[in-house]
Amino acid sequence: MFVYTNYCMFKRLLTLSFLFFSITCFAQDFVLEGRVFDEKNNPVAFANVVLLDNDVLITGTTTDDSGSFTIEGLSASNYILKVTFLGYEPIEMPLDIKANVKLQNIILKENVETLKGVTVVAKKPTVTRMVDRLVFNVENSTLSNNNVLDVLKHTPGVLVYDGSITVKNATPMVYLNDRRVYLSAEEVQQLLEATPANNIKAVEVITSPPAKYDAEGGAVLNIVTSKNIIAGYNGSVFGNYKQGFEYPKYALGTSHFFKTKKLSTYINYNVSPRKDFREKDEFVNFIDNGSNTSSWETDYGKTIESRYNAINANIDYEFDARNSIGFTTNMLIAPRKHSQTDVNSITEVFGADKVLDSTFNTANSSVLESFNMAFTLDYIHKFKRAGEQLSISMHHTNYDYSDFQNVDTDYLFPDQSLIRDNRFQTFSSQVIKLNAGQIDYELPIDDVSVFEAGAKVSNIDSESVLTQYTFEGDTRVEDLQNSDTFLYDETNYAAYMSYSKDWNEWSLKAGLRAEYTDIKGNSLSANEVNNNDYLKLFPSVYITNRINDNNEVYFNYSKRIFRPRYSQLNPFKFFLNDNSFITGDPKLVPQIDNVFTLGYTLNNTYTFELYYRYENDPAIEIVFQDNDDNLLKYVNTNIDRSISYGFDFTTYSSIAKDWDLYVLSSLFYYDNRYVSLESNNQLNTTDKWSVYTQINNYFSLLKDKSLNADVSLLYISPIADGPSIISDRLGLDINLRKSFWNNKASLSIGVTDVFNTQNFNQATKYLNQDIFMRSRMENRLFTIGFNYKFGNTKLKTKNKTIDLRERDRLERSGEN
Repeated sequence: MFVYTNYCMFKRLLTLSFLFFSITCFAQDFVLEGRVFDEKNNPVAFANVVLLDNDVLITGTTTDDSGSFTIEGLSASNYILKVTFLGYEPIEMPLDIKANVKLQNIILKENVETLKGVTVVAKKPTVTRMVDRLVFNVENSTLSNNNVLDVLKHTPGVLVYDGSITVKNATPMVYLNDRRVYLSAEEVQQLLEATPANNIKAVEVITSPPAKYDAEGGAVLNIVTSKNIIAGYNGSVFGNYKQGFEYPKYALGTSHFFKTKKLSTYINYNVSPRKDFREKDEFVNFIDNGSNTSSWETDYGKTIESRYNAINANIDYEFDARNSIGFTTNMLIAPRKHSQTDVNSITEVFGADKVLDSTFNTANSSVLESFNMAFTLDYIHKFKRAGEQLSISMHHTNYDYSDFQNVDTDYLFPDQSLIRDNRFQTFSSQVIKLNAGQIDYELPIDDVSVFEAGAKVSNIDSESVLTQYTFEGDTRVEDLQNSDTFLYDETNYAAYMSYSKDWNEWSLKAGLRAEYTDIKGNSLSANEVNNNDYLKLFPSVYITNRINDNNEVYFNYSKRIFRPRYSQLNPFKFFLNDNSFITGDPKLVPQIDNVFTLGYTLNNTYTFELYYRYENDPAIEIVFQDNDDNLLKYVNTNIDRSISYGFDFTTYSSIAKDWDLYVLSSLFYYDNRYVSLESNNQLNTTDKWSVYTQINNYFSLLKDKSLNADVSLLYISPIADGPSIISDRLGLDINLRKSFWNNKASLSIGVTDVFNTQNFNQATKYLNQDIFMRSRMENRLFTIGFNYKFGNTKLKTKNKTIDLRERDRLERSGEN
């Protein structure tokens, strides 16, 4: 029924798009055509072509592969035509448009002063701040031989640590080329870690996403990939090696591009076998009536072996200048043979008198396999009016995960003689099917304003199975009390519209998104069904005042939602060992955030921001100690609310000719109020003022600029996370990248966390809760990477090194 409904919607919208196209064809306007060549009579692709009227940008476009351009919808008037391209002298010529015009070939001359003796090779990462986002450009930089997760660790404002990605203390949604990645936070990290960065152009950090984006998540991380533009074939092979204090990690892959006049294809394969080690010390004081009854000290050693296979492919076909279709797939496969986790722990139990009472040793071994297949089909129709377009997208994700766990525990007297032993096994699986359909429409109202509207339908169907077994002697018996099948179905209907307008000194963009969600959760063993549905409105507004060329003030507001993940809603208990388990709550409600930002930019270089965020009913995992049964419970629950506010300072400036500096410094306050589930449901608060500082230095070395270096320093003071306080962290990273053979090859080396100071402690201490954890991971890594390009590599990508503010201005003008 869902597929049929989407098909009918697709058919109607497609019919509507061609109806719009037919109506538009009757409009009277003039067309300007031309071609751009260099001095050797080679066509110049993707040159900027704009029309000016009294130095005001009217409209514009870029040349195609053959150097041709067409500008339509022109009224009779006098214009200045301006053609620019990196490394060439700009050309300006007056035009008197009274009819359709076909220009003679335009010849661009090389800018000798710029290019003399210079080979275009590896670049430094650059940072550009736009109206609603920060753009971190990493193409061909010192980071491009790593994986995408490594790039995010260096992206300004993005914090990656201990299995989480945060932006301004909130979990972002990850998009790939403006298409959402439908994975959990853990699965997103696995995907990003298995995806090479050699084809990544930029990372866009959108702290207050506009109405076009899903309302889910606190921010948006949009990962933009590069695209091949020249006819023919080219490809690359790449790899990297990382060595920690315990195990090596590898990655090896290849990318291939092929393009004809209408067809463009891309495929990438990457395999990343690795082992990771983590050591954790945990100290728990069990309390009764204010006094310690016993203390547990546990030493964990965890080894994770994985071998993710990632496949990314894209096919684009242009029927004509106005209609195109694209198919994209992202696959992440973890075979069972190379996916194993071993956790060995020793727990010493002390009585109230601090004398050793007993010891228990636990060996937890698990194997898993997962298949994540995502497919997206896009159709774009560009109307005759410049900037007006209709896009339709259909998406399907199929996720299949299974895990088998065996846990053996020996309980020992202080003299290490055996008291008893225990064994249990757990089989768990999850199958998720996600389908989504989306339509977006853009309509330039006049030269300075644009209207956007769209709709989306998505459905998530999930089945989670957990079967636990205990042993009576050598006989395995199913533990029915701790086995369950959980069915989850979520359908979300969304619609949005937005309006933007630019004046000489002011810019406005306002939008409203409505989302209706219908949820059904069914625990078969508990015979418990939970239904929930709600309609939420999500306004957003962006106002910018350009006081003069050196001063700019802006204000942003957005409302966001965090829906509980289906795993968080699952009520059954997943035991990690005899004395700890993870559980969900089918009655979790969505978290609603309201975010306000006030900013000021000086000289296009220094930015100062004040922000305030109120989070209502955040859903997080909190560890509680059960003092009666001496258990640790990792419970997914709604806390009452969280409040954060702070002051941010950023700058990207040139210190010297070959030295650029980026600085982000944030002073913020985080206040969490939560219900203490194991302390008579008392309301408790944990709050903290914290400092976050990121300093990135980018250097260009050697005469031909073929050697680049970046030195990055990260510092985070103690921070509040739910009821816990996490200690400070400091990290210094150094990376070098050298290009060879006219930029066909590159070699990078580096060290992450040079002084091994990114490990941290976590303390949870309030009322009758007292847990302290010390974590040590393989943060300090020696890295080496390579990349070799072959085939037709005369032009690399569609996206050239141009000022992103001008590019954004050009794209907005093209919508008018």
